[in-house]
Amino acid sequence: MTGEQQGEFVDMNQAGRDAGLQGQPEPRMVTVSIMGKPASVPEDATIMRAIEHSGQQIIRGAGCREGFCGACGTIYRLPNDYRIHTGLACTTLVEDGMALAQIPSVPIEKAIYDLEELTPDVDTIKKIYPVTFRCVACGTCTKACPQGLQVMDYIQAAMRGDIAELMELSYDCVGCGLCALRCPAEIIQHKVAILGKRLYGRYLRKESEELDARLQQVKDGEYGGEYAELMSLGREALSERYYARDME
Repeated sequence: MTGEQQGEFVDMNQAGRDAGLQGQPEPRMVTVSIMGKPASVPEDATIMRAIEHSGQQIIRGAGCREGFCGACGTIYRLPNDYRIHTGLACTTLVEDGMALAQIPSVPIEKAIYDLEELTPDVDTIKKIYPVTFRCVACGTCTKACPQGLQVMDYIQAAMRGDIAELMELSYDCVGCGLCALRCPAEIIQHKVAILGKRLYGRYLRKESEELDARLQQVKDGEYGGEYAELMSLGREALSERYYARDME
C-alpha cells in the first residue's frame, strides 16, 4: 500500500536512490502496477525491491527480507491470466504487466489455550480449530503456499489426529497466511500448523541428551558473557557478525 493510499509506505529520496546506480549499466525496465499505481522498475527486481525502487519505503509488511519470516505476503495478477497468484515480496521477481498488492496481515480470531491442558490427538484439533474439518481437499491452499508446502496434506493429517505428520509437513511454514486467504472453506491453515508443532514439541518429540545438556548450560549462565557482548554491539557490528557466522 502507498503512503497516499493506506499509510503503509512513505516517499523515499530520489537522489539517494539514483546515487546507488551511478557507474552501473542501466537495467532493462518493466512496468508493474503497485497498489493500482504504475511504476517502471528493473526486470530482475524482487517485488520488495521494486516497491522501494518506485519511490516508496516499506514500513509494514517486511521483516527478514530473505524468505524466512512470512511478513511480506503478496497477491498479484499477470497479463492475460485470470488467476490470482501468491508469493513473498522478498523472493518473488516482478514480471512485465504484473499488478500486485501486499497483504500486511491476515485477520484471524486468536485461539487461546493452555498447552499443558491439551492432548496430542484429534480431539484437540476439534476443540481448538473446529473449522479444520470443513476442508474439502481442493488443494487451493497448497497452490497458494509460497514455500511449496503440501498444505492440504497437513490439514488432512490434522483431521486424522496425526500430530507427527502435521508437524513434519508444516515444519517450514513461515505463517504468511496466504493459504488462509485463498481457502474456500475459510480454514486458517497456518495456525493449525503452529498448534501441531507445539503439541509435537510438548508431547511427542524425541528426547535429546545433547539438547538437555545445552539447556542446562544456558541455565547455569555459561553463555552470559557472550550474550552481554552481543547486547553491547552496534547495528553494523551485529550485521557483520551475523553474515560471517558458520552456516551448515
